[in-house]
Amino acid sequence: MIDNIDIKDGFTIHHGTYSDRIYVMSYVSSEAEMMLDYVRKLGKEKDYGKIIVKARELDRVLFRDAGFTKEGEIEGYYKDTNACHFMAKYLKPDRRGVREKARILDTIDQAKEKKMNLDDFKWPSYTFRRLGEADIGQMIKVYEEVFKSYPFPIYDPNYIKGTMIEHCQYFGVFDQERLIGLSTCEINYKEKNVEMTDFAVLPAYRGHKLAKALLIIMEKAMVEEGISTHYTIARSQSLPMNVTFSSLGYHYGGTLWNNTQIAGNIESMNIWVKQINY
Repeated sequence: MIDNIDIKDGFTIHHGTYSDRIYVMSYVSSEAEMMLDYVRKLGKEKDYGKIIVKARELDRVLFRDAGFTKEGEIEGYYKDTNACHFMAKYLKPDRRGVREKARILDTIDQAKEKKMNLDDFKWPSYTFRRLGEADIGQMIKVYEEVFKSYPFPIYDPNYIKGTMIEHCQYFGVFDQERLIGLSTCEINYKEKNVEMTDFAVLPAYRGHKLAKALLIIMEKAMVEEGISTHYTIARSQSLPMNVTFSSLGYHYGGTLWNNTQIAGNIESMNIWVKQINY
């Protein structure tokens, strides 16, 4: 079971009972009020727990007056210039209660202290390359082993193939012919930003900084594409994943509380952002 992606006039939303939320992924600012009315009615009708919106700067007052609060920000999201603000509204009281909040905050503090050390980057036993349609079968096997659940249909070969064609570049690490880890650049060509996402490394191969190696390769590929605003939305309690981004110069952009169904639970997610000058 996964949530739905609906494309309406002027906006795109991801919603359903899986993550028990409405996520406004994009919208046209001229339709902001209409979109807001729609998602509030949908939230009430479906009894969802949360609405989260990627809001534009000029619409922040609109959402604030509607009872939304800011949970995070991606600087330079819109064409390297204007920020994207994550505005949230909780529709159920119990959705506000954050489990292990102290642990999440400690993970953020620890990640911020980590610095980049390029001397550690040596992987003579593995090969790295961009993935294609011929790799989809192995990609799904890795996803199935790493994630008990995920907010998007990454176990569907047609979904992966479609994203490869439209807006995603996938990168993998191999032990001989076996795919042991992968990641995704989800590119917004219109706004010139990229989400570094879907990192998955098989348990037997963890501890070798393979995610960091993939991230370095992804960054280089995105700079070659002319995209300088890079960000991720990482699982808040995964210290290795948060450290991977912080240690490579990404700065903390906020936490989306009780936000995403992943690995069997609804989890809080941390935003990390980096703008690369080239």
